[in-house]
This record gives sequence, structure tokens and C-alpha cells, in this order.
Amino acid sequence: MADSYRIDSQKLVYHPRRVSQFLDAGEDWEKAKKIYPIYVEVSPVGACNHRCTFCAVDYIGYKARMLDPEILAQRLSEMGKLGVKSIMYAGEGEPLLHKKINQIVKATKDAGIDVAFTTNATVVNEAFINESLARTSWMKVSMNAGTKETYAKVHQTKEADFPRVVGNLKRAVEFKRAHGLKCTIGAQSLLLPENAHEMETLAALCRDEIGLDYLVIKPYSQHKFSETHQYENIDYSAYISMADALAKYNTDSFQVVFRENTMRKHMASEEARYTKCNATPFFWAYVMADGAVYGCSAYLLDSRFDYGNLNEHSFQEIWEGEKRRANFEFVRKELNIHECRKNCRMDEVNRYLFDIREERVEHLNFI
Repeated sequence: MADSYRIDSQKLVYHPRRVSQFLDAGEDWEKAKKIYPIYVEVSPVGACNHRCTFCAVDYIGYKARMLDPEILAQRLSEMGKLGVKSIMYAGEGEPLLHKKINQIVKATKDAGIDVAFTTNATVVNEAFINESLARTSWMKVSMNAGTKETYAKVHQTKEADFPRVVGNLKRAVEFKRAHGLKCTIGAQSLLLPENAHEMETLAALCRDEIGLDYLVIKPYSQHKFSETHQYENIDYSAYISMADALAKYNTDSFQVVFRENTMRKHMASEEARYTKCNATPFFWAYVMADGAVYGCSAYLLDSRFDYGNLNEHSFQEIWEGEKRRANFEFVRKELNIHECRKNCRMDEVNRYLFDIREERVEHLNFI
């Protein structure tokens, strides 16, 4: 199955200087504190207009709070200078509900940081398309069904949202093509018992009617704090064969990225996994809608992973501060990886880093 975007693998291998810095730091905090994240996920707003049945962060409560764009702009400028290379706006709420989102996007690009979005696209409007699409590297839309009826059930919203999303995406694609923009526009769906029979319908819709660049189909991953557990024990072995049926939708301009690698890991024994997390607290971070900076999105609201708040301190003060130092020690010496979310966002990165740090690859010097 095609995956030119490397969605089902990892891209840390293309940042050798940062990896070298990490390896050189070892257990030395004075060196480790200077290793800034390559990627940060930011939640501009806590509120969401959907209540998806699979929502990992339902326990946070969809609180109506949002980041101050003026303070954020200052922090973004600082983050860019410190080495942050990309920000994905997503989080515990729907990012496009932030009334100043276009101002935030501009500030991010002005800071030299690449911009991306994960969104349900219900509120993609002309202002966003006109002002922010050209500044956005990619936009991935959560679209978890191929029909309005199933979409409404999974997203727990009204059926009218489905054609609204389709229309919004059509306008975005038309604008992109008319202006020769490089922004990649795609969709993603969790593969669930309720929607599995509609994945081909969704693929055809994304390719032929909307004109998207790709569709990602991926397995569900249980968040350790989620209130919902209805999908916790899905057996993905029954779905692996879908890869062949979906491959026929691939063209030179459209890909179905069926995350077979991740599904197989979902079914694999825990013994095959790494035993330490090396991605945290180094290569990524998460900023909540209240400004709190966390080292891992699987541990939001867990004080052990809370480094400080952007509304109160600079990013450098937070990243080199005592709370991150304590987390650095905790993750290296105490964190039980078996308590972590399986197939987390940094899973492939962790497999790569663990192999390097623990020298698990046989004959690695024979390149």
C-alpha cells in the first residue's frame, strides 16, 4: 500500500543532528535540557462541536477555553528560534473554532515553523481558505464514515455535517488548485465495527468527488485516561485483508494509506516492544488550550508530565525548567512502558531510538 507521506512509519531519521544531540546527552541533564522538540501539537481551543464515540480526550471535558493569540505569538517566535520546526493544531478541541486561528497561523509561519491541522472541517470557512491554506503544509480531516447516517452516529452530530464537510473540502481543494498551493489535503478514519463496511465508499468519495490527496485508515488506540472503552478490544486481524480492496483506489494523485503496520503492531505481543520511552521529554511536546505544556499527549492532566504554562513563563524557562528535569529522570528511571498508550504517536520514533540507544540492531556497523 502506498504511503509516500510516511504516515505509517517515522521521519526522525531525517533529523540526524537532533538525534546525535540526544545520543550525546545520555543521562546528562545539562545537555538534555538544551534538546528542543522538533514537533509540537497545540490545542488552540478546548471546546469541540462533535462528541465522537472514540474520542481519546473525552475525560478533559471539552472546556470552552482558548489560547491567547498575543501571548502565543510571543511564544511561537521564541520556539522557532529555539529549534521547533513544526506545529500541528489539533488537541482536545476543534482547532478551527478559535476565532483568531488565521492570526495564529500567520504568527506560526512568521516564526519559521511549519503549520498543519487535524480538524473535523465543519467550520472551514472562506477566511481560513483565503488566509491560511497557503501557509499550511497539510490539513488532515477526521471523517469517520462514508455516509451521512454512519458519520452522524460515530461523530455524534447531525447528519447535515457530513455534506457540509464535503462541501468545505471541495472549496479548499478548488482554491488550492486554482492558486497552485502546496498544501496537502487529506482525510483520516479510524477503522471501527460501525464503519468498516464504508471504507471503500469513503475512499471513492475522497478521490472522485472531493479530490483529496490521500485517505488514512488506521486502528483505534485506547487512551489510558479515556472514559470510553467500547473499542478497546477490537481484533484487527479480521480487517487486514481490506488493504488489497482499498489499493485499487490508488492513483498518481491519490493514496489510500491503510495503516497495516500499525494494525499488526496492535495485535503483536508486548514483548516485541521497546522497554523505554526515548521520545519524551525530547522530540515533541503538547500545549493544552489553557497554555499548559506537557511532554506526552497520553498523559494530559498527569502532573508528572506537566512542565509549566505558556501564560506564565517563556518556552525556554519551561523546557529547561525543574518540572521537565523531574520528568526526564522519571521517564528514564521509573516509567513503566506497559502502562503507556499502545501505538502512541511516537511509537515508531521510539522503536528507532531504542534500537539506536540500546544497539539492538545486529551488525549495525556493516552499512
